[in-house]
Amino acid sequence: MKPAIEIDNIDKFYGDFHVLKGVSLTVAAGEKVVVCGPSGSGKSTLIRCINRLEDHQAGRIVVNGVELGDDLRNLDAVRRDAGMVFQHFNLFPHLTVLENCVLPQILSRRTPRAEAEAAAETFLKRVRILDQAPKFPGQLSGGQKQRVAIARALCMRPRIMLFDEPTSALDPEMIREVLDVMVELADDGMTMVVVTHEMGFARKVADRVVYMEAGGIVETAAPDQFFDAPEDERTRRFLSSIRTMIH
Repeated sequence: MKPAIEIDNIDKFYGDFHVLKGVSLTVAAGEKVVVCGPSGSGKSTLIRCINRLEDHQAGRIVVNGVELGDDLRNLDAVRRDAGMVFQHFNLFPHLTVLENCVLPQILSRRTPRAEAEAAAETFLKRVRILDQAPKFPGQLSGGQKQRVAIARALCMRPRIMLFDEPTSALDPEMIREVLDVMVELADDGMTMVVVTHEMGFARKVADRVVYMEAGGIVETAAPDQFFDAPEDERTRRFLSSIRTMIH
């Protein structure tokens, strides 16, 4: 079986700033990978390169057998396969919760409205927020908005879910409701790449944890190895700085 994601020696620059330095990572179908590291390490840039929200200048990225390049048809195929959930929700404030989930299906997949509404209701129910369907995003809490964002991504029937620090903009009491939904997705076998500082989530859900620093991957390991016996001093230093978040 082909990997879900193949990242081969990619480089990314912002002007003269070398953000990603020869990064390589392979994610198997059904695998859950958590990417962590200090601010500015390149982890969010890496995940945004996977569906071409950011361009890479060298190396290759292949998603479900489709290489990301300049062919827009390939890009559309990859974005249909790889759903994205952002730190700041990115919901349309002038649309109801239901319409936020319906409209992308109609515009991107040409889904008939009745079918799109049925899918939206199914996934809003799955993330336990169907009762908020008639409301507008401004009437919701942060945790509710993020669950709507997850439902919207699921409506596109992705085979891969990418999460870019999905809880970092939330109040502490709202983080759990979003993480619970993500745990359920993981339990269902969804391929996931998650950039997060939620180390408890990483220990519970991840098949592998990737530590990044200064634009490169420092260490990759299964959770028990990563948290209990990391090999690299930089990883140990990072874990020491956030130790209270792990247990």
